[in-house]
Amino acid sequence: MRTLCASTLIGEFFVIGFAGLVAMKLDGMSMGTVWAVCGAGMLVSLLLCGVITRPGGVQLGWALQIALVLSGFFVPMMYILGIAFGALWWASVHYGRKIDEAKARWAAQAEAQESAQAPAQG
Repeated sequence: MRTLCASTLIGEFFVIGFAGLVAMKLDGMSMGTVWAVCGAGMLVSLLLCGVITRPGGVQLGWALQIALVLSGFFVPMMYILGIAFGALWWASVHYGRKIDEAKARWAAQAEAQESAQAPAQG
């Protein structure tokens, strides 16, 4: 799960940065405000890569997805990108957990096979 979720978060890092470039051109928003918000979002996406497997990591990821969709109020294209990344986040979590479960089963089977062969060779 960690690899899939981290890949999605790295993609979001770049999307947030590009959204900041678009938001700089908007009237009524200072460059400092834009980069404070976008910089915080970019930092959160990077930090989440490291804590995704810890308790609450996935929930924090969902909060970031919601923030991306809500950023569409300022940069309308972010509605579409936020929904797309929300779908990617769901897929990363859902299929990542299935992959982790399959890996655990394969490891248990390999261990069982090794322990069954060890007494026969001794």
